[in-house]
Amino acid sequence: MNRLIDAASPGQALAIVLGLGRLPDKVDKYTLLAAAAGVERGRLPLLDVEDYTEEVVARYLSYIERRRSGEPVSHILGYREFFNHRFHIGPQVLDPRPETEFLVRAALEKPVMRVLDLGTGSGAIVISILAACPQAWGVGTDLSQEALEVSRDNAGRIGVAERCRFLKSDWFADVGGTFDLIVSNPPYIAAEEMAGLAPELAHEPRMALTDEGDGLGAYRAITKGAPDHLASGGRLMVEIGPTQAQAVSAMFRKAGLADITILTDFDGRDRVVSGKMP
Repeated sequence: MNRLIDAASPGQALAIVLGLGRLPDKVDKYTLLAAAAGVERGRLPLLDVEDYTEEVVARYLSYIERRRSGEPVSHILGYREFFNHRFHIGPQVLDPRPETEFLVRAALEKPVMRVLDLGTGSGAIVISILAACPQAWGVGTDLSQEALEVSRDNAGRIGVAERCRFLKSDWFADVGGTFDLIVSNPPYIAAEEMAGLAPELAHEPRMALTDEGDGLGAYRAITKGAPDHLASGGRLMVEIGPTQAQAVSAMFRKAGLADITILTDFDGRDRVVSGKMP
């Protein structure tokens, strides 16, 4: 194979390598080949024939096999691009989705000084908010010590570690003080729905996906504890599943929150429920 590549032009070599393995998604192929070669994807056409060494080709084929088995590209690469930053991820944390960027954007529509991120995982939400608000500080909580190690690493690399504390806590159990913003993307998939999920989600931590109940358990705990941890005028904002807006809004009302709003994402799906402490 490498002799065939050696006899090709740079463009032909790229086509030959991309043709190896069976994977229908060309975007994934380009991304994985760039990772195997150690370059950004946009630089692939600039590679010379000699850049496609046996090691690069073997690495690329191993990535292809992992992708074919259902492993997400982000897990193969070890990172996810999210809200202007690169977050390290792995099987310890939920892979932050583009949809969650909508929660971050909505949170940043008003000034932020003290933010609490419940179930922080990779830290993507709180770190993105702090990176956009140099004057703010935050706390991220998670039940998983392994997840907290990932979030601390991300905070250090992105430059907000001095303004963010990460602690192990069951929702508010070990959290003190009040905040002007509480955010969360909690597990909201019902246990009975887990079997029908995409195979890729088998690589995610189960506790980050489901409450092992009706998918609303986390919202009950969050809305019950939020009033004791929200400053006057403080906001609670949670990401939701597309069918959960009314149920979660009712919990916000029961907790005494005002100005309850359901925000839709760019596809028109209910994505965030927001409320304010009177």
